[in-house]
Amino acid sequence: MSAKPEHYDVIRKPVITEKATMVSENGAIVFEVDIAANKPQIKEAVETLFGVKVKAVNTTITKGKSKRFRGMLGRRKDVKKAYVTLEEGNTIDVTTGL
Repeated sequence: MSAKPEHYDVIRKPVITEKATMVSENGAIVFEVDIAANKPQIKEAVETLFGVKVKAVNTTITKGKSKRFRGMLGRRKDVKKAYVTLEEGNTIDVTTGL
């Protein structure tokens, strides 16, 4: 199974925050994903790219905040995060780089 270019479009980057680190202790990893990606696409991309078995995928969309930049009102983009729970015995080490 080779990784298709679409898989790299679905998964943008791993999220490394305090909350994501706490979730990783329970066998889950948090990724920032494409806003249009659905759960089966995310599952297939993670299994293909990292060679692991995925148990479940939960997603959340964080709405972008309104911010001022040089006096102009701007807006940050909406971000979709995927909480990927792995089967027992599977791990992904995102701290060393991909």
